[in-house]
Amino acid sequence: MELTLLGTGAPQGLPRPGCPCAACATAVGGEARAATALLIDGALLIDLTPGPAFAAARAGQSLAGVRQVLLSHPHDGPAMEVPAGLPQPGRVADGRELALLDGHRVRAIAVDIPGTGYEVGGGGGERLLYLPPGAAPAGLGNGGGYEGMGGSGPYDLVLLDVLERPDALAKLRASGAVDAATDVVAVHIDHTVPPGPELHRRLAAAGARTVVDGTSLVVGEYSAVAAPPELPRRTLVLGGARSGKSAEAERRLAAFPDVLYVATGGTREGDTEWAQRVSLHRERRPGSWRTAETCDLVPLLEDSGPGADPGTGRPADASPLLIDCLALWLTHAMDEVGAWDDGTWQAGGRRALQERADALVAAVRATRRPVVAVSNEVGSGVVPATAAGRRFRDELGRLNAAFGAECEHLLLVVAGQALALRG
Repeated sequence: MELTLLGTGAPQGLPRPGCPCAACATAVGGEARAATALLIDGALLIDLTPGPAFAAARAGQSLAGVRQVLLSHPHDGPAMEVPAGLPQPGRVADGRELALLDGHRVRAIAVDIPGTGYEVGGGGGERLLYLPPGAAPAGLGNGGGYEGMGGSGPYDLVLLDVLERPDALAKLRASGAVDAATDVVAVHIDHTVPPGPELHRRLAAAGARTVVDGTSLVVGEYSAVAAPPELPRRTLVLGGARSGKSAEAERRLAAFPDVLYVATGGTREGDTEWAQRVSLHRERRPGSWRTAETCDLVPLLEDSGPGADPGTGRPADASPLLIDCLALWLTHAMDEVGAWDDGTWQAGGRRALQERADALVAAVRATRRPVVAVSNEVGSGVVPATAAGRRFRDELGRLNAAFGAECEHLLLVVAGQALALRG
């Protein structure tokens, strides 16, 4: 089953007409995208966009053999023009299946916004899933099973709005509809993320990719032409105050299920400013994530998590951890060993703190869980006025270096932009 993407952009395309934003201004060449439309084996067209015949011609295809046109989402604006020779487009009722004359089978999938997703099966048993812009499958939850057309099991290819609805991908992973061998292609690309390297970096972190308009894909042959995105087991995200480091860390796990958010800051009675910070973080996180308020990180890193295979301990199956943040973990550790006091520090506090840091780094090195950790980058500004302040700065710098040495990916976030230091 061959799929040609006549467009990969949002319904208004990219760049948006008349939009002066930086993302639209730089969306040129291969980064310019028409509204998403799919042509399957030259016979089935999903979503009718302006100029489909020209889009098909640019991709080396023809619409002359199209026997069915399906729509996945409501179309705003002027009435849709149907090119001569094409059948009238329509929608399929949720759950209904169509058997087309050319051998394709189509099933309508309910989504959580107005619109319809489509599962398409080919004669060789290959299957793809296409979701409309801004949509997630309805009725799927973390841990829930999935029964698709032709039985259960992961799709060969999934096309969806990864950037706007990472939770949709997380639900598909949790249900078993997407696994490590599924080709996840992002479509409906809009101007909310700058194109080019930043777009591809964010998609790769979610285990997805995008392609240029006009690309043809053979469903089921993904593993033969390209390796799945190499997802890091461990990532350290560094940054200064209000740099966007926590948001970057959360975004890296938004497309994965069963995430455990480890808050090392705890609660501070009577501190309203701290309570407001905690509340903002909670509101930003997906509702399906679990939270643990603890600084006891080693047992969590040693535990493969509820999603892991106890026989193999495969990282892809283990429950991910998001640790925010190492600076607060270090503060707690220094409190416990009395490292703020000069005398205690010299009398054994230094050694006790080093033992705790070494144990944490060793646990990160051996963990089978995907881990994204956040920490403050310090030492680039004013030298602290007190010995205790300088001690904390030095020890956090050492901890960041040791922890980062065990990570496949290391990022520095500056003014909301993530700079890759490794990976």
